[in-house]
Amino acid sequence: MKVTGVRTKLYEFDLDRPLGDANDPTGRNRIGQLVVQVDTDEGLTGISLGNPGAQEAVHWLSGLIEGENPAGVKGLWQRMVSKNFKRGNEGPAKEAMCHLDMALWDLKAKANGEPLWRTLGAVTPRVRAYASGIDLPLSDDELRAYYERMAAQGITIGKLKVGIDPEADLRRLEIMRDALSSAGGRAEVAIDSNEYWAPKQAIRRIREIERHFDLLWCEEPARRWDYRGLRKVSESVTAAVATGENLNDVREFMPLVANEAVDIVQVGIYTSGITGALQVAELANAFELPVAMMNSAADFMVHLAAALPNHLAQEIVAAGTDRLVTKDQRIEDGWIILGDQPGLGVTFDEAAVEHLAVDRVSGKASRFPWGRRPGAGLYEVPFTEEERQGRKLPVG
Repeated sequence: MKVTGVRTKLYEFDLDRPLGDANDPTGRNRIGQLVVQVDTDEGLTGISLGNPGAQEAVHWLSGLIEGENPAGVKGLWQRMVSKNFKRGNEGPAKEAMCHLDMALWDLKAKANGEPLWRTLGAVTPRVRAYASGIDLPLSDDELRAYYERMAAQGITIGKLKVGIDPEADLRRLEIMRDALSSAGGRAEVAIDSNEYWAPKQAIRRIREIERHFDLLWCEEPARRWDYRGLRKVSESVTAAVATGENLNDVREFMPLVANEAVDIVQVGIYTSGITGALQVAELANAFELPVAMMNSAADFMVHLAAALPNHLAQEIVAAGTDRLVTKDQRIEDGWIILGDQPGLGVTFDEAAVEHLAVDRVSGKASRFPWGRRPGAGLYEVPFTEEERQGRKLPVG
């Protein structure tokens, strides 16, 4: 089997709810996605979903895989990494490689006539899930409703966005914990400040939270590359430090692991695709560190999570990002159960994609619209009145 060509398409639509963190507390509720389809001479097509900003780079890299057998996906991945050498394995070029790598793995499994989790070597097709609302824009009632819905599926681990308002963080953590316990399970809670704090700020804030809650982990409590600051946080609080979702490849994880700055290693599709994420997971396993898989469109990465002996839990956002696809998986008693459909087990609603297709994704639909909030890591930045109104915050 040989790759004969690569096709891409852009589309955008409204999410089920706004998504936002401490850097954009009012959030965004419209998303753009890139469909990548890798065709072959045997009629099989590998697919991926991802960031619209990578479209041009996907076609730039596509010549490296055309005419090649998808079975050599790791070798093709290395070819793309080498091509990206001068500009660096980051940004749109890295994202394009991630999408092509995903589609090639899909093809490899389809050619084998088996689901990707089996091609990757998993024995049991199930992965523990945790709920992640990306929920700072939600009102208290909306927050409660989301985590109660997750609890009804047996999910008992939840991750709350925090960082701006200490009192609100405590109140919302209690709401999340109670909601996750509503179906009779024992709730476990984690927090994510999205690199909003400096290390000393993080220590002060997390210690205060730990006076009230037993935290499973604190995510990105300092900048992603700051191994000294992250280690200081890890040594100063009880919760595990989780980080890595915004790093590019195994080389960027090495300083964190070597300097004992990370307790839970986070990987996802943008950890240089399935191939790159597998490398990082193996590094973590060598140091007895658990791995937590980040969310992805259609939850593609759960196939890899199922194959990792050191995997802790898979992030589930459930905000409607995969409404145009049908996926061969379900959540049962807090676990994601993968099916036997070959490849990723994902099929597109072609008519819906065509209906929502655009030539260029609008600014409102950018997948990652927020940068870092001004003043983050330097001084306290309270909610503005506009943000308070947009988030329906309680008065006083």
